[in-house]
Amino acid sequence: MNKTFRVVLWGSVVLLGALALGMVALRRGEPINALWLVAAATCCYALGYRFYSAFIAAKILAVDPLRATPAERLENGRDFLVTNKWVVFGHHFAAIAGPGPLVGPVLAAQFGYLPGTLWVIAGAVFAGCVQDFVILLFSVRRDGKSLTEMAKEETGPLGGLVAYVAVIAILIILLAVIALVVVNALKDSPWGTFTIAMTIPIALLMGIYLRRIRPGKVLEVSLLGFILVLLAIWGGQWVAHSAQLAPIFTFRGQTLAILILIYAFAASALP
Repeated sequence: MNKTFRVVLWGSVVLLGALALGMVALRRGEPINALWLVAAATCCYALGYRFYSAFIAAKILAVDPLRATPAERLENGRDFLVTNKWVVFGHHFAAIAGPGPLVGPVLAAQFGYLPGTLWVIAGAVFAGCVQDFVILLFSVRRDGKSLTEMAKEETGPLGGLVAYVAVIAILIILLAVIALVVVNALKDSPWGTFTIAMTIPIALLMGIYLRRIRPGKVLEVSLLGFILVLLAIWGGQWVAHSAQLAPIFTFRGQTLAILILIYAFAASALP
């Protein structure tokens, strides 16, 4: 019975995903129901997680759930800290949403909804998530070392130097691209600037809540953060219509580019 149920369940997911992708592919013109895009992505991600991800974890990487992680073996409260799996998932989910997934679909959308949809779905299932998963497992098995440190261990000092230069160059390019996109979206927009600026104090409050006030209550702090972000978005509208506050959060492109880099550093360096 369980096997029959699983076959019916995943067969239904396949059919729904195929139908959703078909609607995205065949729909002409601008109007399209966003539910088709959501259904296509949800079904493809579910199938990718159930089958492709499970294959990589079991057959390629041979993941052992009983193996102690560096956070458990080397915990020091700073660089190594045992963390709830949902918090780790949140970090990964945010990290994969880089310039490629953000800018690429916008460019692909000029040729229709299907190219952009496939860009995001196929890119995540077969490339982005796989890359992050593999590097994460490699790092876990090497005491949490970075990609450049692992390259140095495997290929020698020269290989490590090449990897270091390559990573720095890629990061510079990615930061430049994402800064350009964000600056163009936020310049002369006090609403957007205020909302983005509020995410740092919200994140700090969530960290204090999770570590000091209600340790381990990930669901509670997630709901708190969600509500505060919604309030920040609503507050941005109020700021934009305020004669006193709007000029404070209105910046030109050059000024905003510098502020974005400062924001990125603060967001990555603060605990």
